[in-house]
Order: sequence, then C-alpha cells, then structure tokens
Amino acid sequence: MQKKSIIMLAAAMLLTASQVPSAMAFDIGGSNGWKFSTDGFLNVFGTYETVQARPAGVIGGELGSGGNVTTPVAAGERDQQFRVRTGLLPVGIGFNIKSPVVDGVQYGIRLGMYPQIQNKGGDHTDLSPNIDFREINATADGSFGQVLAGRAINLYQAKNILTDMTLFGAGVVGPVNSGPTMGHIGYGYLYPNFGAQIRYTTPDMAGVKWAVSVNDTSDIGSATVRNIPRIESELSWATTYNGGKAQAWLSGLWERDSFATTQPIRPGQHVDTVGGAGGVEGSLNGLDLLVSCYGGQALGMLGLNGADALSADGQVRPNWGFLTQATYQLTKTWKLGLNYGQSRAEKAGNDTNANIMKQQAAVAAITYNVNSFVQLMAEYTWAQDRWFNGEHQNGNMGAIGTFIYW
Repeated sequence: MQKKSIIMLAAAMLLTASQVPSAMAFDIGGSNGWKFSTDGFLNVFGTYETVQARPAGVIGGELGSGGNVTTPVAAGERDQQFRVRTGLLPVGIGFNIKSPVVDGVQYGIRLGMYPQIQNKGGDHTDLSPNIDFREINATADGSFGQVLAGRAINLYQAKNILTDMTLFGAGVVGPVNSGPTMGHIGYGYLYPNFGAQIRYTTPDMAGVKWAVSVNDTSDIGSATVRNIPRIESELSWATTYNGGKAQAWLSGLWERDSFATTQPIRPGQHVDTVGGAGGVEGSLNGLDLLVSCYGGQALGMLGLNGADALSADGQVRPNWGFLTQATYQLTKTWKLGLNYGQSRAEKAGNDTNANIMKQQAAVAAITYNVNSFVQLMAEYTWAQDRWFNGEHQNGNMGAIGTFIYW
C-alpha cells in the first residue's frame, strides 16, 4: 500500500506552451464577478515491458519481482506484460472558482480529481480504478503574493518532476497495476507527493519567486513520533528572451521525527530528514537542455521518507540523484527527446552488500502535435536496478499513447 500511494502522481499544472499544446479551459462568468472554470487532460497508453527476474536475496529495487508483485515468475524467467493504461499522469479534471477582486485580493478554490482508466488487477471482472483527489485548496492573491491553504503538490523536488519530459509519457512502467507509471520517479528524482500545507509565495520580483510552506508531517522510516512541523521551501527564477527561455530553482525540506520509547530500535531518539534539490533549464531556437539533481539524508529511493529512508537499525541513509535531458522541436508538430537519470543510496548503519545501490533509466521519445489540444507520442525506456553486491536487474519498456487537453 505504501508503494502504491507513493507513485499515484498527478501534476498540478500543465507546464508551458512549448511542452504541451495550448488548451483553453471552460469559463463561466457571472455578472457579480464570480467565475467558474474547468480544465484537464486525458491520456491513454499501450505499454509493453520485459523485466529480468529479480536476483535472490537482495533488498530494495523498483522494477518488480517478475510476473507481478505478488506472484513472481520462476527464477531466471523474464516478466513480459502488455497493458492499456494511463502514463505517468493519470486523467486530470480540475474545477476552479474565482471571486471578484475585493480590497485588492482575489480568492480562489481548486478541486482536482485524478482517476485512472485501467482496473487494479488482471481479473476481467475487476471494477476498481483508482480515483485520487490530489488538489483541494484555497488561495488568496494580491500585491503581497499568494497564500495557499489546503492540499497541493509539495514544494520539495516539485520542479524536478514537472520538468521531466516523461511527465507527458510513461518512462519506467513500474510494478503498480492500478496507478500511473513511474517516469523517472526513483530513477532521477523522488516523488514530491501532494499534501496538506499552508504556503506563502512572494510576488514575482524580476523573475524571482520564493515560496515556503508548513506541511503535514510524515513518518521517517520507522520513526513515527511526529510533533514538529515539516518545512519545505523553493527559490525559483525564470526569464524569456528572443528565441527561448530559461529557469533555475533550488528547493529544500526539513523534518524531525522521533522513535517511540517502546520501540526496540533507538527508543526515544530523534532523526532528521534533510534535503536539497535544484535544476537549470534553458532553450534556444527549439533546443531545450535540462539538468536537475537532489541530495540529502533519510530521503528514500522512491517516495520521500519511505521505509528505505533508514537502515534496519534506524540510521539515516544518504540519498542523491540527478536527471539530464535534451529535447528538440523539429517543427511546430514534431519534437524529439532524450533523458537519463539516476537515484542512488549510500550504506548506513547495518546495511550490507544486499542493499540497493543505484536505480538508473534512459528514455527516448518522439511527440507529434495533431492540433492545439491533441498529442501523440511514442517512447522507449531502458531501466536498471543495481545492488552493492554487483547483482542487477534490467528492464526494457515501450509505450505509445495520446493526450487530449482542455
């Protein structure tokens, strides 16, 4: 259940016109200044993957066991599977309410629902697609900036995932049947997730913005006493110029949890999760280059602060990773993309050579814009999990699909 919840991904926004076709939301405005609108997207992918059998006796890794998560195939046999499903993004349906401007402030409400198109398992009579409420928040915008309260994408590593080209593709398929694929989650960045928070963002200051949030707490591995707020922050800069644009960002997080006094491991002691992340992206005349990275302690290898954030004896495990990417807009309708990423863990505490060391993946993609609101895309992905003992597991994946935006 933890892995399933970690990789249920939905983006909070469509990024920029250069990444997706332009789409118009449906707006309904009243004479009293209130406005209602809806926006969203639907995607459908056919995916095929072949994954080597998982080495015996290893700890960690995200490519799966072979066969499926609960029923591995025989040792040495490959897992091969075809699915019709959503990609890294689920289907997105957003509803927005905007108030008239009162005393220089405009208030807003957003509700975002993100369901899947596929059922959970292989049973033909299964009737359980995942329906996920990712965004439930209120905002107040004015000359002071913005205050947000509610459920929204978390700041730490948000831009790392939102700048990945596989956000609008599939990337690493992963072992979860009822959710999205993984893209580069665990293979270049970690999943920031959506969570309850109170956030302040400054006004735009010559392209610079700073945001800070007080967030709902989460367990750090087996440290489950959570009595100190979680803090996340992001400093970003963006600009445009003749023939292109550029952006850069830094983000960070800190949280301190404690072990219960009744726990056999480090009873009553505390543990800190600390993380930094950043990236630089620039484009010129159709060529877009991106480098992003992250690092810290007790971060985990897939979603933040999971069971693998600590060693079995409760020591913080160092984690780091990066993603490099190049895309080129051949014409107004055709775009090529290539990226490569890694997520890594260092040994801590009583870790052994059976622990996961590195997860890496490379993706090649081609995208065709049918019109301003329909895209077709095809991808090939190679992924590998590697352990400290030298064992490894390879996966090869292909995806063909379509996006429709409104």
